[in-house]
Amino acid sequence: MRPESDIVYGVHPVLEMLKSGRPVGKIYLSLSRSEKEGETIRLYAREKGIPLAAVSKEELSRMTATTRHQGAAAFVSTESYQDLNALLAVSVKRKEAPFFLLLDSVEDPRNLGAILRTAEAACVHGVILPKRRAASLSPVVGKTSAGAMAHLPITRVTNLSQTIDQLKKENISIVGMDATAKMSYLENDFQSPVAIVVGGEGGGIHQKILERCDAVVSLPMRGKVSSLNVSVAVGIVTYEVLRQRGISKNKIK
Repeated sequence: MRPESDIVYGVHPVLEMLKSGRPVGKIYLSLSRSEKEGETIRLYAREKGIPLAAVSKEELSRMTATTRHQGAAAFVSTESYQDLNALLAVSVKRKEAPFFLLLDSVEDPRNLGAILRTAEAACVHGVILPKRRAASLSPVVGKTSAGAMAHLPITRVTNLSQTIDQLKKENISIVGMDATAKMSYLENDFQSPVAIVVGGEGGGIHQKILERCDAVVSLPMRGKVSSLNVSVAVGIVTYEVLRQRGISKNKIK
């Protein structure tokens, strides 16, 4: 059997992978021809010349190691990451100030999937992940992202500190999110080129990364709890970036 990281499952993630144009090796369906989603996947497969096989739900469960496959799975290229230059090119193509997310030790794949879903919806130009002590792209991430993973430029780097230094050379401001910061995210100017750094579920941003940030902001907490889930925090700050920049749907290319 192929490694788990080669497979995307779920109706919407498979459809979005097909729409994105990324290489798909083979599709497996347990959906009947009377089901609309199955027929849509079949049409895309025929148009793109992708092999398609009908399998039982039990076989699909074995292949995906889950019963939550919704009757659809696709084997995709293992190379889902792009290099940093490809991410930088996105903002140039859109004629927008660069807007990136750097994730420092986000280890929960469901959190990563939720972050990618929000990032794609908020028109983030790319997400930067570390290779160590962090979740990587996987079937669970793809399913949780509801297909957003297929459309969002993502790079994986060996050293976040060095990557931050590279971004600074491109005149991109580095803004960290930390619960102890005195400055609210609402006080920060996000209209200029920016890369927002968020930390993992437990320890937050590592100190050596915080020290490289040009600014550190927090989310005002008025209730009893002291922090929010990282994917929720990302949603709040990314949409503040959109608000400040006045980016509407019809401007996105």
